[in-house]
Parts: sequence; C-alpha cells; structure tokens
Amino acid sequence: MAHNSGQTAQLDTERLDIPQFRDEIGQISSDWVDQIVDLIAIEDAEEVKVFMEPLHASDVGDVLEVLSSSDRLGLIMLLGEAFDYSALTEVEDAIRLELMHILPNAEIAKGVHELDSDDAVYILEDIEGADQADILSKLPTFERLALRRSLDFPDDTAGRRMQTEFIAIPPFWTIGQTIDYMRDSTDLPDDFYQIYVVDPSYNLLGTLALDRMLRAKRPETIEAIMNNSVINVAAEEDQEEAAHLFERYDLVELAVVDESRRMVGVLTIDDIVDVIQEEAGEDIKRLAGVGDEEVSDNVWDALRSRVTWLMVNLVTAVLASMVIGMFDATISQMVALAVLMPIVASMGGNAGTQAMTVTVRALSTKQLDRFNIRRLITREILVGALNGGIFAVIIGIVATVWFGNFLLGGVIAVAMVVNMFAAGVSGILIPLALDRVNIDPAIASTAFVTTVTDVVGFFAFLSLAALAFGLF
Repeated sequence: MAHNSGQTAQLDTERLDIPQFRDEIGQISSDWVDQIVDLIAIEDAEEVKVFMEPLHASDVGDVLEVLSSSDRLGLIMLLGEAFDYSALTEVEDAIRLELMHILPNAEIAKGVHELDSDDAVYILEDIEGADQADILSKLPTFERLALRRSLDFPDDTAGRRMQTEFIAIPPFWTIGQTIDYMRDSTDLPDDFYQIYVVDPSYNLLGTLALDRMLRAKRPETIEAIMNNSVINVAAEEDQEEAAHLFERYDLVELAVVDESRRMVGVLTIDDIVDVIQEEAGEDIKRLAGVGDEEVSDNVWDALRSRVTWLMVNLVTAVLASMVIGMFDATISQMVALAVLMPIVASMGGNAGTQAMTVTVRALSTKQLDRFNIRRLITREILVGALNGGIFAVIIGIVATVWFGNFLLGGVIAVAMVVNMFAAGVSGILIPLALDRVNIDPAIASTAFVTTVTDVVGFFAFLSLAALAFGLF
C-alpha cells in the first residue's frame, strides 16, 4: 500500500487492498505482515483497524507473536478500544508478560473489564502484586471481588481456571419463568450450555441442559425435569483432574464448588482443551528435561531450563564411565569391545525410553489402577525380554561376521538380552516408584532409566567378555 510523504491516506475500505492473512500452508502471509508493520510505522490507526477487524482473537495472538516488541506495543496502542484483550490469552507467557510490563495499568484494567472472568484471571495472574492490586482497584466492585476470589486459589487449580459468570436458578421456578428471566437479564454469560439449580445458600442441587429446557412446556417446574446426578469439581482440585472428569463423562461444562460445597463458578470445554494441551506439552518437555521453555524465551531462560537436567545427566554419564573404567584392562586387550559396547547401551536406552514413555503417559491419563497395573508390568517385561532375544540374534550374527569371532557374537547377544530385559523392568518400575513417592515421573524418570540401561549394558557386556576370553 502506497503512502505519500509519510502522511496517512484517507481510508477507503472499498479500495483497500488487504493481502490474504494466511498463505496456502496456513502460515501468516509475509505480505500481510509487511503491510501491517508499515502501517504501524506511520501510525495509520484507521487502516490498522481495517486490517485487524476480521481477525479472531487467536489470530490476533499469532500476529502479536510474529511482530517485534515495539511493533506489538504500537499495534495495541493504535487499536485502542478495538483491541480485544482476550488475544493475550493466546500468546506465549513471555510475550504476555512483556506487554503487561509495558502497558499502563489503566489500559489493562479497561481491557480486562470486557473479558470473561476466566480470561481476565489468566491475564492478571502473572502480574506482580502491586500492579495487580492497582489494576483490580480500577474495576467495578463486584467484578473486582470475583476476580480476587479466583486469584486467591492456587495456580493450576479448577478455581483459578473457572469462569464466575453462570446462570443459577431455584428449583421451584417454572420453565416459563426461567426463559423470561434469561430474556430480560442483561448480564448473562456470553456462552453457556446448561443452567444450574441451587438452594438459597448456592448449594448445587442439579443441572438443566438447554436442549431439555427448550423441549419442555412452560408450566413445568425446574425440579421436575432437572438432572439430579450432579458432577462437580472442588475449586482446590488440580486442573488436570478436572480435565479427566471432562474426558470421562463427555462434559462440555462443569460446576466448581468451594470447601462448603457451594457453587462458585464453571469450567467450560474451551478452557479444558487448553488445559489438556498445556499438560500434554508439559509432560513432553519434562521427559526431555527442558522445563517450561517456550519458543519466545531468550537464551538465558532456555539455558536455565535445560542446565539442571544436563547436570544430572553428566553425573549419570560419569557413573557409566566408572563402570567402563573398571574394565579398562579388558578393553585394552580387545579393541572390538570398545567398538561394540555402545550398541548394547544404546539399544537398552531406547527400549527403556519406550517403556518409560508408555508408563508415564498411562500415569498422567489415570489409566493405571490396581486392576491393570500388574498386566502392564508383565507385558513390558515380556516385551523387553522378547526384543532382547530378537536383537540378540541380529547383533550376534553381525558381530560374528564383522570380527570373525563366534564367541564375541555370543557374548554381545547375551548382553543384549540382559540389558533389554533390564530396560523393560526399569522403564515401568522407575516411573511407578517415583509416582508412589509423589515425585513427577515425567521429570525424573529419564535420568534414572538411562542410568540403569547404561550401567547394566556396559557391565553385562564387559564382564561377560572378561569371563569368556579370560581378560582379567
């Protein structure tokens, strides 16, 4: 788009040529980004609004992530009241925190005032105490108290994730009264899927799905047609447990209750999808020992998240090297051992990681109980032993042909069976043991499993070789 002498051209939406936002592979178009950056540079607020107006909040979040720090702030300031603060729930934590640090508290207060309470809490929870208090003080009293209550719940709990806007009615109302109430009310939630039936103390008595309500006659009472089998979650419960309830009972909305069993909010499926993605992502990162690292993190943050477990791996590697050192004389007499021994340890490490991943995933999704845990242990041990037998034959033949030594092939074959069996056992028992003592198996399992397979692999191969060839 051309601009003459650095001045903003008069907006003409009929003639405005806006490039396609996403290209054929779903990525944000570079032409689109180039034009929005140019508009931000010349502070053309009207055309910026035209570019951004068709975009969903999640798309706006994507835009913020591809822009530079200065352009992000410029975009938000140019959009003014047209900026939807729910877009900040779609960006990575580092970017959101950076923007929260730069934006004036008064602007943040105006933005979160327009959001559902769950989105407002998501934005406010990472803001430091003094600034958070200042922002809350600028909100209406009822909204401030509701947000304060949600923020008082621990991180990653149902209470922190819940939305405090919901529809609660008494059981003696009729369908007609309920419909009239919702038609006349001006503060209904933007999206809701069911109505909650409560007593005067807000104790949850039942629920009424919208489809069932619309099929009922106006004179029918709520109590006569409501669902009495109420599923709810405690506000202090971990968000992952709430996600399991959604999965188990195929829910789209779930009531949240406090310690007195009074209803305080609801969890909706859109938030739970985010929880599931977040928890799955955390497990994957923890298995790799990278903590809470994100793409937008700087070098120092990435270094800090990785160095701890690299240090643990260094200790375990030294332990494995000490085992090798015990057989230095053996290795010096037969160089082929140095060539072959990494194969045994590597195969055992991979097999152990496979068993460990299956176990950690089963633990995180609550698939393991006293009825099937013995079956899983037996299966993984048998799989380890059978894999050991298969690859023992293969590596035994390879070693025999490679070095022309049948006895050497037999030694590595036996070592392979031993290490693969150890991998299967450690891959399942170590995560189970860590979970039993309340240590997250996703974080700690990898270091322990690889240590076991390295030590067992090296020791089995080198000790068997020393016995077979008399290399002491």
